[in-house]
Amino acid sequence: MSTAVDRHVRELVKEGRVKKLAQGMYYVPKVSSYGPVPPEDAEVVGSFLRDTEFLVFSPSAYNAVGLGTTQLYNRTLVYNHKRHGVFKLGNRQFDFRVKPRFPKKLTPEFLFVDLLNNLEQLAEDRDAVLRQAQSKLPSFDPDKLKRALSTFGSVATRKRTKGWLNA
Repeated sequence: MSTAVDRHVRELVKEGRVKKLAQGMYYVPKVSSYGPVPPEDAEVVGSFLRDTEFLVFSPSAYNAVGLGTTQLYNRTLVYNHKRHGVFKLGNRQFDFRVKPRFPKKLTPEFLFVDLLNNLEQLAEDRDAVLRQAQSKLPSFDPDKLKRALSTFGSVATRKRTKGWLNA
């Protein structure tokens, strides 16, 4: 055992056997045929939060819902119960947002609701996305959509979709 852990960690980093992600966060890189492979986002976030309750995704995932969104975003959102703010971990920036509720995995219904919740923050044509969302509403499972709206939807999102459903 060593009493100078920081010195030994520094030596391992200098040798390249360990890589530094952020202050107090290190990892042992796995090596592929192309060189060292960075750790998975979920591993990094889990280590940073010291928790397993989080959801990691990119706003680019909204494109899969089929509402006409086309932007590619170079950021990663992390919904969690502990941290709020933008943190640089390794060469990546993570936008941590404290949310009271979020699913364990992404679903089309959650992405639909979350897109409507965050529409003002996205680089999309707001009116075009809203028109497309209204026309796309019947394609979702009604029970799953209602559950997602009641669990994850903001007041404005719930009002807007309620108006669409009653129209």
